[in-house]
Amino acid sequence: MTKFNGKRVYIHEVSVRDGFQIEPEFIPTEKKIALINALSRSGVAKIEVTSFTSPKAIPGLADAEVVMQEINREPGVVYAALVPNRRGCERAISCGVDEINLVMSSSESHGLANLRMTPEQSLIQFAAIASAMQDAVRINVSLSTAFGCPFDGEVPLSRVLYLVERIADMGIRSVTLCDTTGMANPAQVGELCSAVNTRWPELQFTAHFHNTRSMGLANAVAALEAGIDRFDASLGGLGGCPFAPGASGNVCTEDLVHMFEAMGLKTGVDLGYLLDIARELPEIVRHEVPGQVMKAGPWDRRYPLPDDLMRDPAPKHPVVAPSSLAAGRLL
Repeated sequence: MTKFNGKRVYIHEVSVRDGFQIEPEFIPTEKKIALINALSRSGVAKIEVTSFTSPKAIPGLADAEVVMQEINREPGVVYAALVPNRRGCERAISCGVDEINLVMSSSESHGLANLRMTPEQSLIQFAAIASAMQDAVRINVSLSTAFGCPFDGEVPLSRVLYLVERIADMGIRSVTLCDTTGMANPAQVGELCSAVNTRWPELQFTAHFHNTRSMGLANAVAALEAGIDRFDASLGGLGGCPFAPGASGNVCTEDLVHMFEAMGLKTGVDLGYLLDIARELPEIVRHEVPGQVMKAGPWDRRYPLPDDLMRDPAPKHPVVAPSSLAAGRLL
C-alpha cells in the first residue's frame, strides 16, 4: 500500500483545445465532436472543449460555437472553453459553457507575444470580466509561464504569488499554474505548489505541465506531493503554445492516468477505454503522437513465455552456485 492509496485526483482533458490549436491541418468538426463525446464517457472530470478566440488567430478552432453546442454532455463533467477577452466570454456563455478559462502570462515578454498585453493589462481586463460575468459562469484563470519564460527566463516565485493574490482579490477561486514550455523541474514545482496551497487553501489549483524536456510526469508527482489534486493533460501528448518557441506537447493523459493509478491513486478514469480512444488519435490528426502507454501497454500487462520455454521449462544454462560466485568462478 502506498501513501497515496485511495487518494482522489481529477483529470482535465485539454487535447481538443490545446492540442488541436496547433495542428497544421484543420480537424473536421464532426471528428472533434465525436472525440469529445468519447472523452466525456472516459471518466475525466473536465474537458476544455475549444477556444473562443478570433478564427484568424487560431483557425483550427474556428468552429467553436458549433462544437460546443453539438457535443453530448455527460453529467458530472465540466465543459470549459478558453476565452481571450470580454467578447470571447459572451460567445462562450451563449453556447452554455460551464466554465470560462481566462489566460494571462506571468512574464512580460510572453504576454506581449501571446496576448499583445502585459500581465498588468490582463489583470485589468480580468477584473472587468469577473465583475460582469461571475454570476453567469464559473471562472478559472490560467497563469502561463508560471515556471519560466522562453523569452525572459526565470519567473520569480514572488511574481507568481503576487499575480495569484491579485486574481484571488477579484473573487476568482480557481487558478491553473502552467509550465508553458516545459521549463519546470520537480524541486521548483514542489516549492511553488506548496506556497500557493499554504497561502490560499480556499482556492482550487490545477497543474498544467508540458513534456518538452521529459520532466512532465516527474513534475506531476512533485505537484501531487505538494497537495495539488487537479491536473491538465492531453490525449496522446498533443499540444503546445503557438506563440512560445520550443513548446511541445502537454503531459499525455493516458500516461498520467496510468502513473497515478499504478501509484494507488483514484482518477475516476477508465484507463482501458481511454487507451482505446488514444489509439484512434493518430488517424484523426494524421501523424504519430508521443503517448507511450498506448504503445507499450499498462505496467501490469503480461506476455506469454516463448514457445521453447513452454515446451521445456527446465533451465538450459549452467547453474551458478553461490560459492562459485564468491570465488569468481562459474561451474
